[in-house]
Amino acid sequence: MINAMVSIKRERELDLEDDDEVPVKIGRSSEDRRSRHCPYLDTINRSVLDFDFEKLCSISLSHINVYACLICGKYFQGRGLKSHAYTHSVQFTHHVFLNLHTLKFYCLPDNYEIIDSSLEDITYVLKPTFTKQHIAGLDKQGKLYRAYDGTTYLPGIVGLNNIKANDYANVVLQALSNVPPLRNYFLEEENYRGIRRPPGDIMFLLVQRFGELMRKLWNPRNFKAHVSPHEMLQAVVLCSKKNFQITKQGDAVDFLSWFMNALHGALGGTKKKPSSLTKVFQGSMRIFSKKLPHPDLPPEEKEALLLKEEYQEVMSESTFLFLTLDLPTAPLYKDEKEQLIIPQVPLFNILAKFNGNTEKEYKTYKENFLKRFQLLKLPPYLIFCIKRFTKNNFFVEKNPTIVNFPITNVDLREYLTEEAQVTEKNTTYDLVANVVHDGKPTEGAYRIHVLHHGTGKWYELQDLQVTDILPQMITLSEAYIQIWKRRESEDDDNHTGA
Repeated sequence: MINAMVSIKRERELDLEDDDEVPVKIGRSSEDRRSRHCPYLDTINRSVLDFDFEKLCSISLSHINVYACLICGKYFQGRGLKSHAYTHSVQFTHHVFLNLHTLKFYCLPDNYEIIDSSLEDITYVLKPTFTKQHIAGLDKQGKLYRAYDGTTYLPGIVGLNNIKANDYANVVLQALSNVPPLRNYFLEEENYRGIRRPPGDIMFLLVQRFGELMRKLWNPRNFKAHVSPHEMLQAVVLCSKKNFQITKQGDAVDFLSWFMNALHGALGGTKKKPSSLTKVFQGSMRIFSKKLPHPDLPPEEKEALLLKEEYQEVMSESTFLFLTLDLPTAPLYKDEKEQLIIPQVPLFNILAKFNGNTEKEYKTYKENFLKRFQLLKLPPYLIFCIKRFTKNNFFVEKNPTIVNFPITNVDLREYLTEEAQVTEKNTTYDLVANVVHDGKPTEGAYRIHVLHHGTGKWYELQDLQVTDILPQMITLSEAYIQIWKRRESEDDDNHTGA
């Protein structure tokens, strides 16, 4: 019983809240104790401050009432007499601390609040905020900003740290962060703060962390010109039940599919109710499906079965968040110079899958179907996933075929139904993001090409490296995921430099 009381008392001391007081000298006024000028502000070391990682005490690993030491950058719990932050301040003479939840500054061990306008840059890096006016101007200028460490960067064109093997997730997060309507929604926390979720639902954590990451990527006042997606990826590991991990290479298309559906659900969307995500990416198509007789049956039986209603063509309608494009089979044999030729295919050849006439056979465990597709509604932003990997029981095989595509002016009108061709005014798209997979199927690396709307220039991002790239070079890569923006008028010019 005594041990339990001691434990409770100890936890209470560690978890002192901001309004709790610790003993101070008699005679000092309450106002003086709560707020006064701090002589230690010049000891703050902004170059070591990094708020991208999980807000846990470096000693107790608790996330309750955590303070950042602004001299060494470490996190500690509490500020009471026996707390880890208090002990650290006495032991190392580090005096200035920031409460990571309330954004208030304190001087320890004296334990008074510091109010000083020179500290606003630190709170802004921890929690960037954007006004509607700022958001409206993001795509209209290409001003370079200087980080505290001296490097210059374009907000939004920022490297993401590859902690171990999470580049497959980084490229997807970077691609989505450069889709203006989605970005604008997440830059303002008020847009999703009021969404109600069932008690115990952890999926909303994805929305919160994605919003935080988006604001860090577009922050014009960063201390460094790169961002670590640590907290975002921890939410991914938790919400995906470890299907996607930081330490194990994953598939970017699998991650994109899961992440978009998880975000849609967490934002309150259902099959019938749209969310801010589906308003940007969701289109619809017609699917014509016909069941096939078993190939081993005699011809007479096949003909008899094909007359049955069960084997007649059925039409259905379905929504999609991205379109999967199939590559032709890569050649197995070398040419006369004993070298494998890397095949090439025009984008419009693989888009023929959606012209309403091209039939493709789909095999299931029991049955075979013949399907053809035709588009009904095109979304403002269209995602193509180029199917490069085929899996069997033994290994994963990669198709290295290069897809030849124009950077701008891709018209998809011919892939719409006749009725949709009348109702859809704008069907021309320009490329805004291109995810590339290099190397072997299981050991390869990901990089991404993104268009900066303000400057009209293309940039290549691979982990922390950011370089500008000519548009002509983009088409030579093994494209895996592409995001295309619909032109909303004939005069809409994307300045892609192509």
